[in-house]
Amino acid sequence: MSTNLANAPTVNPTPGNPAPATPTPANQVISPGREVWLSMRANRGAMLGLIIIVLLVFCAAFADVISPHSYAEQFRDNVLQPPVWQDGGSWSFPLGTDSVGRDMLSRLIYGTRLSLLIGAIVVTLSLALGIGFGLLSGFFRGGPEITIMRLMDIILSMPSLLLSLVIVAILGPGLINAMIAVAITYVPHYARLTRAAVMSELSKDYVTASRVSGAGTLRLMFDVVLPNCLAPLIVQATLSFSTAILDAAALGFLGLGAQPPTPEWGTMLADARQFLEAAPWVVTFPGLAILVTVLAFNLMGDGLRDALDPKLKR
Repeated sequence: MSTNLANAPTVNPTPGNPAPATPTPANQVISPGREVWLSMRANRGAMLGLIIIVLLVFCAAFADVISPHSYAEQFRDNVLQPPVWQDGGSWSFPLGTDSVGRDMLSRLIYGTRLSLLIGAIVVTLSLALGIGFGLLSGFFRGGPEITIMRLMDIILSMPSLLLSLVIVAILGPGLINAMIAVAITYVPHYARLTRAAVMSELSKDYVTASRVSGAGTLRLMFDVVLPNCLAPLIVQATLSFSTAILDAAALGFLGLGAQPPTPEWGTMLADARQFLEAAPWVVTFPGLAILVTVLAFNLMGDGLRDALDPKLKR
């Protein structure tokens, strides 16, 4: 026998017959990802950094489409042409040209792709090595732990840029060697962070339960413990992204990183330093590109740290 819901009697709330409880937003369960996003969205600095990073990624992905010229194309009749808002400027070269007539805007856009690629490769390589060393030193106490951590301490005892210079001097100048050198200097940070997180997690009940259920060492490392150690590593990786771009630009400025005519921002600064007074735009725009990119990643990293660290939540 079917019932007609439209004709069903309505229940009026009375003291003896209260209305059924309806779910409220306060009673709804928020997923961890949404909680992080809500915390990030409440942080204006983090959102500003995220917007800038999205724009940079867009420029890097579609550099071939949005660049008015090729980064290596030379216009000999327009050498050191000023930006469009200065006398002698032209809309053909909105940000002017460099000492050999290459469009500054196009080189900055292609440099965005290169700088983000450098940051991604350096952070990925150093993160993978650091997690590996951190897991080994956290799970295997005694000799392996002492050996790994003393090696990390030796690397940390030297300034990162100086160590990068030494490594590049051994491997030879070049963009690939510069990325390897910078990545090596960041490994101890991830290794120590991973080791501290692993040692904290190993004392918890869920790890003991996994051991009792027969989980092997590799499963404990990568399936049980590591996922619970990712929050501080993600924050550190975001902050290291900007530092990697800075260090790679420093090596390029010193002539040990990317080589001309590669449109890397540090290399562009090195090529333009002799024109600082005569054509300041050739130095100003690459410097501003480095400044804005580093600031954006630092802002987003601070927002992620506040969102992922429960101790910082009010």
